[in-house]
Amino acid sequence: MRWQQQLHTALDHFPLPLGEGRERVLSSAKTLPFIPSQREGKIRRRRFALLAHSKTIMDKFITQLPFLTPELLTLAGDMETFVRLEIEPTAIEERDVDARLREYISTLAEAGVLRYAVADPGANLGVRALCLIREALAYSSPLADLAFVMQGLGTYAISQAAPDHVRDFWLSRAAEGKAIAAFALTEPDAGSDVASIKTTAQRDGDSYVINGSKRFISNAGVADFYTVFARTGTDANGRAALSAFVVGAKLTGFNVSERTSMLSAHPIGEIELKNCRVPAENLVGAEGDGFLLAMRTMDTFRASVGAAACGMAHRALDEAVRYAGSRKQFGRLLAEHQLIQEKLADMVTELDAARLLVYRAAHLKDTGVARVTREASEAKLFATEAASRIIDQAVQIHGGTGLVRGSVVERLYRDIRALRIYEGTSEIQKLIIASQLLKE
Repeated sequence: MRWQQQLHTALDHFPLPLGEGRERVLSSAKTLPFIPSQREGKIRRRRFALLAHSKTIMDKFITQLPFLTPELLTLAGDMETFVRLEIEPTAIEERDVDARLREYISTLAEAGVLRYAVADPGANLGVRALCLIREALAYSSPLADLAFVMQGLGTYAISQAAPDHVRDFWLSRAAEGKAIAAFALTEPDAGSDVASIKTTAQRDGDSYVINGSKRFISNAGVADFYTVFARTGTDANGRAALSAFVVGAKLTGFNVSERTSMLSAHPIGEIELKNCRVPAENLVGAEGDGFLLAMRTMDTFRASVGAAACGMAHRALDEAVRYAGSRKQFGRLLAEHQLIQEKLADMVTELDAARLLVYRAAHLKDTGVARVTREASEAKLFATEAASRIIDQAVQIHGGTGLVRGSVVERLYRDIRALRIYEGTSEIQKLIIASQLLKE
């Protein structure tokens, strides 16, 4: 059976407690609890022997957080088990990134996890759940985390403002893993400066004709549909009036012009729209609502970028502790050297602080605080910068071994770098934080 084969593979990655044999775990799996179904508000039923027998990823920090309900703690535990059995065994495979992304989406959809990324029509997304899932996925596979979050980023504006029939069609397909989503905002000359967007959309009868290009678009070439932002005029202050559109990848005039090779495994590229005729019903919200929808999307997902960073940092810390506890130099374990202890102390302290900022921002968003722009930016800024330092120290503790291509810490060293840039660079986050502070 498929689940038994997966269990064998997972056990190779995560040894059992002393005295527990592989066959005992396999034989007992038939009687172990299921993960509850999505219909009950959690992940779909599935057998997981590791639920009872493996060492937990979810450390005591999560259980001590004041921001999580019992239901969210259950979700965290369910995700720990799901990741160990379904994600970890293939996390380090070096093969076609597009195929791996599609497999992750299928796996996440089958387990009901994607429904935590795709908001219900007109409803707010559960940001604490989003953060818990991203942290768990990123601990094992940043690519699986990308597969999860892009279904949310590419559909959030649609969930908030698209016409009912357009909204329902794409949301259901995204949540079920039947369609892959993308979010197309950045352009060659418009990164942090969104007002510089040059892509235009002009009304022509019952359609909009879109012309322009977008750069650094995650899932470019893989996605089935894109939320595209374009200029539809000029507002009263002389600035670009942006609007959002749902653009199917098969529309005439839509083209993926370039697949970009990045530092880490990431399906990303540039798209071109040349006289691309989009039905007027695919306008998301009203003309001129694009900037607000883009910022609302960023506000919702920004803290979760910090959660993904925490997941990567947590894995790096665990790898460093494990290595320091087994590697000997100068006649004693690395962990017995005070300079290594200093590094570990700094790493765990920064990780705890980052997680507190992330889950505070998520808690505020979930509990109805009108605006959490500063708190979300603080969480992203500190968590991504701290994670970069933590992973760098993990590589340092590993020495030459940490530089070997394909090792866990080497992969994390490449994976973490983008998080300080996308969804608002660290420099932009500082400007946002200061701006919000001065308004208070």
